Amino acid sequence: MDFITVVMFGIVGAAAQFVDGTLGMGFGITSATLLSVLGYSAVAASAGTHAAKVGTTLVSGISHWQVGNVDKRVLLVVALPGSVGAFIGAVILTNIAMDSARLWMALILLVMGVVIVMRFGFGKSLIPQFNPRTRNLWPVGLIGGFVDATGGGGWGPVATPSLMTLTKHEPHRVVGTVNCAEFFVAVAASMGFIVGAGDSNIPWLAVLGLVTGGAIVAPFAARLAHRAPRELLGVLVGGMVLISNAAIIAKVTGVPGAIAAVIMLVIAVGAVWIGLRAHRAAQESTPAESPTDAMVTDLA
Repeated sequence: MDFITVVMFGIVGAAAQFVDGTLGMGFGITSATLLSVLGYSAVAASAGTHAAKVGTTLVSGISHWQVGNVDKRVLLVVALPGSVGAFIGAVILTNIAMDSARLWMALILLVMGVVIVMRFGFGKSLIPQFNPRTRNLWPVGLIGGFVDATGGGGWGPVATPSLMTLTKHEPHRVVGTVNCAEFFVAVAASMGFIVGAGDSNIPWLAVLGLVTGGAIVAPFAARLAHRAPRELLGVLVGGMVLISNAAIIAKVTGVPGAIAAVIMLVIAVGAVWIGLRAHRAAQESTPAESPTDAMVTDLA
């Protein structure tokens, strides 16, 4: 039975890390949700998820760094306040009710998802982008870390769309930087849970499975994110933001599961269609290199 538990969570960890490593979000929410469904408390689910993320984000961060997906300056800007927010959120998780705050946060991020899809899918900038500076981006880390610790997942869904909305970075650079910074956030959150509630009855067999599966897949996900077409990756990130936050809104507001599932499916199919359409349009607008141009280049 113990072996089956490890294998089951290994498969979940691999799938969740593949999505997280390519789109910048998904591991925490997927893992915490599964643990909650299996009957673990909110504290145990979040603590277990963050314990697993210490291992998976270490491998993922190194992998993204190696393929050039990480912006060192932005990494420091969001990782340090993110760690502070995660530690505080973990310590006070058992003393606050987050449903109302989660609803408002989900609504804000839902709008960001639309902004991202419009930017990469249709070339429309609804919000001006600017070069990242410390004083402008540190709240992204602080809020993302706090939401991540209190909800069991949320660093990616907050940090990824925020950086893609506020900066001009390529999608793979945002995804890589967010994944790398998440290691520090996970460590801080785990320390916060230890201070606030001991080991919180952490399901260690599940953690072992999540770490094993996630660590195996992380290098492949980082390389895929680096090579993925800009427009397609950007739209898929936006679609993931829409799906994850629509799910939160549906849960908090009591939308029936069947209706919520249909909404998620429509968003997913729409994101894939828009992303592929934008990618084809980008390819068609890029002039092909003529044989003469190639010969001149070779001679030079």
